[in-house]
Amino acid sequence: MMRLSALYRYPLKSARGEALQTSSLDLLGLSGDRRWLLVERDNGRFLTQRMYPQMSQLAALHNTDGSLTLAAPGYPALHVAVPEPDNDLRGITIWRDSFRVPDAGDAAAQWLSDFIGKDVRLVHVPEQRARYLPSGYGLNSDRVAFADGFPLLLIGQASLDDLVDKVGRPLEMLRFRPNLVVEGSAAFAEDGWKRIRIGAVEFRVLKPCERCIMTTIDPQTGERSPDREPLATLRTYRQKEGDVLFGQNLVADGAGVVEVGMAVTVLE
Repeated sequence: MMRLSALYRYPLKSARGEALQTSSLDLLGLSGDRRWLLVERDNGRFLTQRMYPQMSQLAALHNTDGSLTLAAPGYPALHVAVPEPDNDLRGITIWRDSFRVPDAGDAAAQWLSDFIGKDVRLVHVPEQRARYLPSGYGLNSDRVAFADGFPLLLIGQASLDDLVDKVGRPLEMLRFRPNLVVEGSAAFAEDGWKRIRIGAVEFRVLKPCERCIMTTIDPQTGERSPDREPLATLRTYRQKEGDVLFGQNLVADGAGVVEVGMAVTVLE
């Protein structure tokens, strides 16, 4: 039987993930997932570990009221309240999307600028200001917060096990930043899924996830793999039309709750 074996949330895009036992789902995916973002102060361009691998050492914990607690080695913890949805709007850009979202204030900006070593601002996305999915995917009602393009990412545990065998050393699932990990399926079985159900929630599987240099960053240390693994090995057998594919992007059909241990059923 297939089951949900792990559940992860990333409150601040590209910061450390949180392992969860259970989570509610809303319009934007797991509650509290990637609702916060770091952007350059001057131009609003988003920041990730691709250019700033030290973000892997930045903890951003989601609180029940939606607020954020920032923590990092050598820095005092900082509580950041959710800004009002229509106040102090800042223009930002994620890939091809440009839109306006509320700024989280000067205290958070200074704390994070000190940590990153660059002038940055922290922004938050309320549900009513979320983006549409990439053109050609999903429904008009589907939205995404600050994830690259889709609200949820699923990876089969057997798919990672297969990659580990080929690379020849252990690899952390968090390198790939999934939300949902499924146990009990064959390696890369998720490539053929179109609809699944976890507990009482149904999900549409929209497209494979294209992988980048972030997979070579050790989530514990923030150091890049000098041999460019596991991306180098993925290129040898998971490349299609120039893109390296690992995991599947999903969207949930409606709200609900998912919990580690729940049965996973392929509907289509």
